[in-house]
Amino acid sequence: MTDKAYQRKEKWTPPPRPQWVQTLNEQAASLDVASVVPLDSESLIAQAIKNTGLEDFGDEEWLDHFQVLMDSIEKEANLHFTGRILTRAEFLCYLEARLQITDWLKKAPEIHNEVIDRPVFITGYARSGTTILYEVLSQDPRFRVPLKWESLFPCPPPQTASFDTDPRIAAANKVNDFNESVIPEFKTMHKSAGTLPVESLELNYFTFLSEVYPIIFQIPTYARYLEAKGMTYSFEWQKKLLKLLQWRCKGSHWLLKGPSHLPYMRELLDVYPDARVIFTHRDPVVSADSGLSIQASLYWWRSDEPWGDGTMKNWLIDSPQSRLKPWQDIIGMIEDGTIKQQNVINSQYDEFMADPMAAVRKIYTELDFELTADVEMRMQTFLAAKPQGKFGKHEYQHPPAEVVEYEREVYKEYQHYFSVPNEI
Repeated sequence: MTDKAYQRKEKWTPPPRPQWVQTLNEQAASLDVASVVPLDSESLIAQAIKNTGLEDFGDEEWLDHFQVLMDSIEKEANLHFTGRILTRAEFLCYLEARLQITDWLKKAPEIHNEVIDRPVFITGYARSGTTILYEVLSQDPRFRVPLKWESLFPCPPPQTASFDTDPRIAAANKVNDFNESVIPEFKTMHKSAGTLPVESLELNYFTFLSEVYPIIFQIPTYARYLEAKGMTYSFEWQKKLLKLLQWRCKGSHWLLKGPSHLPYMRELLDVYPDARVIFTHRDPVVSADSGLSIQASLYWWRSDEPWGDGTMKNWLIDSPQSRLKPWQDIIGMIEDGTIKQQNVINSQYDEFMADPMAAVRKIYTELDFELTADVEMRMQTFLAAKPQGKFGKHEYQHPPAEVVEYEREVYKEYQHYFSVPNEI
């Protein structure tokens, strides 16, 4: 059996669209949508400057990234009308955030002196338990965790006294409610809200050089551009943003989550050399099935052609060999000392689901953190209030037995090295 013998993409069936989305898209079919909802870089930049009264975007490099990205979206993403509205609104938000971040870094240069001390990154295959682990650990107030509202609207920099009552929380919830109204099924896969933690990649939108964009758009030209450029620039700007966010609202350590960062661990550790990394592990065959469903939904959110023309490479949902490659690189970095053993914690999905607090205690021991009784109670309270499937059950298909057997052989190196058990 070859890696092309079983295509999970072909097994995915899109959910019906909400009636209002379907009607809006149908009514707009006769319009010149590119003129009605322009996505060209010049229009977006001009509007962001007008909205903020600011003109300095911080450096010259960002513009190349932005222009390639927007050109690729316009020519390749096949957005429906609602998708264009959503995309224009989002990119105006990202451009305005970049202008404001740059302005604050100039007005308060002491922000650059902030220290990002030993951040903790959670990463692993999508659907390997990264989210629930992230949310449980975020109950520890010693961790500084980026929330949805401050990732969307980082300026002015948040302050401790008003962090829980900031009016931007309500604004973020309105944005989130609109997004979820376009594809309601997504909340069964990944719940989002203004006061919930966000993935690390959501702190990279404003760099316009990020793996987040090929995850939400079918843009093969941009994907190739990103592969050639790498992620160092994006992580460097992300670090500046973390400094700004903690300037008036500190924690002991940042806690960040990024499954999509797996292929970029070398660049991430170049920018965050003292980072600790929690790798989450789950049966890679099962995580591939669940991950494909989420990835398809992200494309379907904005386009009636979720797989585009089929030319874009996306390691998250490609062949098992493509999904294995990041782990092979990580194993090599562990073995050659690039990733220091003392900075790595491995968390098994089956162990966490069987006894979450036992898994958390193990993580804290390896982090050399004290798990206080108060923090443990916070975590237990959170878990009790969030049973699995609270927002609906995420349904997905498993492949035939012969495919499972084939993929087991591909993933053997990964599963053996990290002692990852089979689920099916």
